[in-house]
Amino acid sequence: MKVKTVNKTQRKENLAGYAFVSPALICYLLLIAFPFFLTLILGFTEFNFLKVKSLAKLGKYIDWVGFENFVDAFADRRFVAAIKNTFVYAIVTVPISIVLGITIAYVLNGKVFFKKVLRLAFFIPYISSIVALGAVFKFLFREDGLVNNFLMNVGWVAEPLKWTVEPALTKIPICLLVIWTSLGYVLIIYMAALQNVPKSLYEAATIDGATGFQQFIKITVPLVSPTTFYLLIVRMIAIFKIFGSVNVFTMGSSITSNTSIVQEIYSTAFSSYQHGYASAQSVILLAIIIVFTAINFAGQKKWVHY
Repeated sequence: MKVKTVNKTQRKENLAGYAFVSPALICYLLLIAFPFFLTLILGFTEFNFLKVKSLAKLGKYIDWVGFENFVDAFADRRFVAAIKNTFVYAIVTVPISIVLGITIAYVLNGKVFFKKVLRLAFFIPYISSIVALGAVFKFLFREDGLVNNFLMNVGWVAEPLKWTVEPALTKIPICLLVIWTSLGYVLIIYMAALQNVPKSLYEAATIDGATGFQQFIKITVPLVSPTTFYLLIVRMIAIFKIFGSVNVFTMGSSITSNTSIVQEIYSTAFSSYQHGYASAQSVILLAIIIVFTAINFAGQKKWVHY
């Protein structure tokens, strides 16, 4: 009797566990796993979802083209340019946001007035709407905006710069927007990491005559290197998926030289309706992220101190 009771109780507990897990599992399968594998398959096809008249005969509308989409992607000037632009955004914004984040976190971790207010002020842009923030930046950087007025008043430029029109200049406000919006997240993560750094190390360094800068370089930077590694991976992946920050500046204009990879994929899928080709581009983006992440994991042994 005891064995049967135990088995019955265990069965009920298992069913309760499955019931709690099932909503998340169903959402994962429908919203992540299924689209992921569907994208992998469609990458090898020529497919336009708008031409599908019956899901029962879906196979009739799918033409297998092998690696043709991938070959076309690397021969596509727009897509190659989008890859280059995304790498520019990553190379510029990620190091700057990490350096600023760890520096400001180190300062705020000390004796600073209004520490909580400053921490909140830095974090607000991260949780704010990127469309609203982008509109503000676009207003600041327009020809008669505050940025041009300041530059002309101090005599750095003779005439207004076309920040939102000239492709080479447009990358500057885009990068500044990305840095500003990501800084809050980087700052909060570093401040949490600094709480685990023993204060006795700073006290001993002070007794030995080390300056604040020396303590920062010799103690803080090495001890939070695992956090730096984490932020490097997370922020690079986020930049590879960048869309809103770039779209705000390029939306409604003919500028295509600043588009990101995700923007190009979106345009291919929902403007040109080449869903198979867009899927191949998505697979290429996935491969780029995997390769970069693998390289970072391989090289982290040389500079990350656990």
